[in-house]
Amino acid sequence: MDRKVVTSNMLLLAAAIIWGCAFVPQKIGMSSIGPFWFTGLRFALGTLLIIPLLRFEKIDRTLSWKDWSAGIVIGLILFGGINLQQIALKYASVANTGFITGLYVALVPIVCSFLGHRYSSGVWMGVSMATAGLYLLSVHGNFEINPGDLLTLASAFFWAFQLIALSTFGHRLPSIRLAIVQSGTCAVLSLAIAIVAEPISLNMIYQAGIPLLYGSVLSVAIGFTLQILAQRHIKAAHSAIILSIESVFAAFAGWLILGESLGSKEIIGCALILIGTILSQLSPEKQRKEKRNLAQEAA
Repeated sequence: MDRKVVTSNMLLLAAAIIWGCAFVPQKIGMSSIGPFWFTGLRFALGTLLIIPLLRFEKIDRTLSWKDWSAGIVIGLILFGGINLQQIALKYASVANTGFITGLYVALVPIVCSFLGHRYSSGVWMGVSMATAGLYLLSVHGNFEINPGDLLTLASAFFWAFQLIALSTFGHRLPSIRLAIVQSGTCAVLSLAIAIVAEPISLNMIYQAGIPLLYGSVLSVAIGFTLQILAQRHIKAAHSAIILSIESVFAAFAGWLILGESLGSKEIIGCALILIGTILSQLSPEKQRKEKRNLAQEAA
């Protein structure tokens, strides 16, 4: 196997572990600070930490507005996904949020099907299994659904779009510049809403200090940069399979640190989501000849 591919696999696995464990500090942070302040501050600090890396990046062409706009669009999608997820953590457990977020991998075929891509029955079987798992995990009693689970499901669609966008036109910007523009866009938008909608004080920031440090240093500065670097050398479908491990680490971290537990029904639901997610990515895609190259990147 190519050395770049092996290295990219390791980088993406590291990002998945970081993001899986990040659900715990994200939830803890909600006890001290509002969701938009938490997201805005951690992405602002994370962006500042990435900027010094520009000295190591060389570019061999003049970057146009079209190139920069690609990073902004990806940042807008990231803004939607991360804030919906952050708000959801006020109402849902870390385990539920982690596994439902992982549905973005199975959602990629659904989104791409509207773009003209065709998938095998194995893909749709995987999507069906993941949907059944979502039902077992999130629906309780008389069809009562945790609002946090619904918000997380909405965020999963944004993560699906982010994965597709990063794979299709994220290459317009060099890796470090893309990481800065993506995270910076999310930070600016989140802080703008936070200033208007949420209270803030130095004491609140201090109390959320450790979760903010984890979220900015590890999750933003390291995690998202690793994802961008890794997806330069491996296909989106392969990347998605590795990233699906994120949900497992989220459940483990929630159990280890917060003492969260899952019942038998929820465990079966988690297993179905994980199996369905992986199955949907391992199954071959039916491609139209003229769209083959695009479909391979986006799926």
